[in-house]
Order: sequence, then C-alpha cells, then structure tokens
Amino acid sequence: MIASARRISRALTRDAARSRKSVLLVAALAGACAMLTVHPRSSHAEDAGAHAPGATSAPAATTTDDADKARRARVAVRVGERTVTVGEIEDRIAGIPPFQLATFGDTREKAVRNYTEQVVVRDLLLGAGAEKAGLDKKLPTSHQLRRALSNATLRAARATLRSPAAISDEDVHRFYEENRSRFDSPERINVWRILCKSRDEAVTVLAAAKHDPTVAKYNDLAREHSVDKATNMRGGNLGFVGPDGASNEAGLKVDPVVVKAAQTVRDGEFVGQPIAEGENFAVVWRRGTVASSKRTVEEASQQIRTTLFRERSEATEKKLIEDLRAKYLHDVDTSMLGLIVLPPLDAGASLPRSVPSAAKSPK
Repeated sequence: MIASARRISRALTRDAARSRKSVLLVAALAGACAMLTVHPRSSHAEDAGAHAPGATSAPAATTTDDADKARRARVAVRVGERTVTVGEIEDRIAGIPPFQLATFGDTREKAVRNYTEQVVVRDLLLGAGAEKAGLDKKLPTSHQLRRALSNATLRAARATLRSPAAISDEDVHRFYEENRSRFDSPERINVWRILCKSRDEAVTVLAAAKHDPTVAKYNDLAREHSVDKATNMRGGNLGFVGPDGASNEAGLKVDPVVVKAAQTVRDGEFVGQPIAEGENFAVVWRRGTVASSKRTVEEASQQIRTTLFRERSEATEKKLIEDLRAKYLHDVDTSMLGLIVLPPLDAGASLPRSVPSAAKSPK
C-alpha cells in the first residue's frame, strides 16, 4: 500500500509539473500576444504627429523609444537555454505575407499565439532535441549549419550594397563612357567557310556548292573537304563575325581577309572565287547579317546598374573572404588531402559510397 501511494504521489507530482509548465507557456504566449505589434508603425503618422500643434518634445520621443526597446527585449519563450524575445517574434511575423499569416488565425491574438506555438516553439523544441542527440556535430547536419552560417555572412555583406537601383546616375554614365564598345555593336555577318588544301580543290568545292546551294549539301562538302577540324562538322559555320574577325562563337577568331571577302556579297551569296587564307584556300558563303546597333546611356542604364551591382557584390565578398582568411586561417596541410578516399569518378551516382572509417581492420 505504501509503495502504491508513493507511485501515485510521484505521478501526481509529474502531472502537476507538466501542468505548471503548460500554464507558464500559455501565460508567456498570452503576454507575447499582448506586447507584439503585428502591423508596422507608420513613419508618416509619426512625422505628422511631430509637427502637429502641441507635439511632444525630443526627450519624450526618446522615452517612447526606450520603452519600445524594453518591450521588444522582453523574453516571450524560453526552451532550455534558448530564449526568443518579443521583438524577434515581431520581426519574424512582419516578414510573413498577409495571406499566409491569415492561416494562423482570423484575429491578431490568434495569429500571434498560433504562429508562436506552431512555429517558434516547435523550432526551439526540435532544435533542443537535435542538440541533445548531438546532431549538430554530425554529418550532414554540421555541414548544413556551416553552409547556413556562410550564406548568412554573405547576405549580410550584400545587404550593405542595398540594390542596383541605388547606384547613382554618375556611376552609370562613367561606366558607359569607359565601356562604349559594349553598347556600340558594329555590323556582324554570318560566315560559313570550307577551308581546302589547294586552289583547285576549292574551285571544285565552290562549283558543287553553287550547283546545289543548300545547307545539307554544304555540310557534306565541309565534312569531306575542310581541313579546319574545329568547324568542318558544323558546315564550316564561323558564327556571326565582326570586321575585326571576332566571332560570337567562343574562342573563335576569323581571318579578316575572309570577313572582307564576305562583305563584298549579299546575304545568301557565295564569294565568286576561293580566298587565300594562309597556305589554304577558303570557299566563303555569306548566310546572314546582324545590323549595327548603338544604345544610349538611358537604354543601357538597367544593364549597367545590374553589372555594377554584381561587380561590387563580388568585390565585397572577395575582400570579406580575404580578411577572414588573414584573420582566422592558420594552417592547411595539403599533404593530408592525399589521404582522402573517394569512389571512382566514373562509378555513377547510384553506387553506394564506402566510408573508410567503417572498414573493418584485419584481425
């Protein structure tokens, strides 16, 4: 009987403790609801009030600010060693779209209470559980935490740059003048060329191309006769080429002699005679034209702002990493990298990876 009484007493004590925690949590949530300001305050209203007759003086405004800071600093939720303040919940709710916030309740009090219970408290509890299980120190969680911190650092650095729209007109005009070639494009022509070893071979190829001036025929001739292995499998297509021989095809530069020859005929026409190109001879077909263009600074301003913002973001990130490297990076033992075990590069993603630490040592 005595043992049974003790068990009943302990059970009642645990229930009472749980009830007390529930009451405290509900009380904390109720307090948070009362202190939270869900809708952002209107700076226009404050400005109007500041200029209204009988407006309070600067010290009174300071007192109001101090009171608001104290309100936001109040702890609304505590889980283990972690706490969440009224201001933190307020800021999180401020970032929720109204239609999404409405799913937590049809009144201010319900929305705040349900969001705090269903999101804030839940996250804290699961986070505490993860820490207790040591998940924050195990892969892949530890890696994800490091990535989250890394991304947060970069976001904070980028935030100092505001946005592309904040870049001044003066900077836009300076960039435009220093990079006029980006916005003034000369006429470019699409040139297809078959490069033959001899003039006689080029004459024969040109005659065959004129006899059947189709893409299919020209492709066949290029594969059979062109010594330019970089383009012979694509019909000798050199891309759209500028007067200086620069092509829109990456890494391709065309002999200006070929370009000048192509400029003497109209779109769709062959150059009448093979063109000497180094020790070889080219059969040239002009396929099309992109007219020259010139954009004003107004037309290019959005592109310039985007470019400047990207360049400044990259420069900010680079300097940040360099500063952090100089401050924190003490040693990288590259000889240890040779000990890393990886699956074969051609093993395929479907094959399971072996973990070296899991391998059994021979007995």
